[in-house]
Amino acid sequence: MGCVDSTASRSRRVFIRCGVALGLCLCLAATGCADSGTVPIKAAAPDRAAAEVPGQDAAQVRGARPDLAKREAATRRERAAVAAAARKWGLAAAPIAAPAPPATRPVLRPGPGVKLHGDLPAVVHRVPTDERVVFLTIDDGTEKDPEFARMVRELKVPFSAFVSGYLAREDYGYFRRLHEQGVMVNNHTLNHPDLRRLGYARQQQEICRLQDELTREIGSTPRLFRPPYGEFNEDTLRAARSCGIVAFPIWNQEAFPDRMDYRYDRVFRPGDIILTHFRGPREWKGDMTRMLRRVVDTVTRQGFALARLDDYL
Repeated sequence: MGCVDSTASRSRRVFIRCGVALGLCLCLAATGCADSGTVPIKAAAPDRAAAEVPGQDAAQVRGARPDLAKREAATRRERAAVAAAARKWGLAAAPIAAPAPPATRPVLRPGPGVKLHGDLPAVVHRVPTDERVVFLTIDDGTEKDPEFARMVRELKVPFSAFVSGYLAREDYGYFRRLHEQGVMVNNHTLNHPDLRRLGYARQQQEICRLQDELTREIGSTPRLFRPPYGEFNEDTLRAARSCGIVAFPIWNQEAFPDRMDYRYDRVFRPGDIILTHFRGPREWKGDMTRMLRRVVDTVTRQGFALARLDDYL
């Protein structure tokens, strides 16, 4: 009996050792475990792009990569073209590219740069944004400089125009071509009067008749209005509302070919609005290309990009 018991005991010990060994082998095969003193084998990383896009399998993500590569290549070509244009036009540096505009225009609330008057158009001195962007706006329409239009196109500088009808109608074709480049052509009255001197009916004529003219000539109805000289009263707000205007952008800086004038201090803040005019050497010490060079160099030096006002108001 002792001999039998001893044999059985040895068999059980062998069986246990074999079971442990078998379990270890299975662990190695399934999880990449290793013996003491070796580095575990890491599992292959999952496709990150596929993991980050719910509902897409890896094949779909791989199919999207060529499109992404094409867009990145197009962006590099565009930046190179703008850098070349900056050298051509004598800029100190290429302009900073603006961030993508907001998906929806920000809701305007009362604040240091925004004044609300009930349901009347908002009066905006500074656009509410945290982005390092400022906005170039150009008034009147006396000078229709083809070199300026070419410079804007090559540098991809966004701006908004505020034209007066009696000046723009000499050559609406010039402003239509700017509109085709992405420039919104907005309302600055028919005849550029001081609106405070006019009654409600005359103010409504000055604003609403130009709304109709711009819709017909440009193919787009303005949402923004700038009162001449920046002067207005409640009748102006009421008249503008009656023909679809939603905001009055005013300004904090004014640009000339030979200088920048600042309303407050000599630095930009996010959302600032810059005023200048369609003018030339008859009124200025320089032309519109020189004015634009000064604006872009000043804005870029302070670490800002120019964005399009109409995307934010």
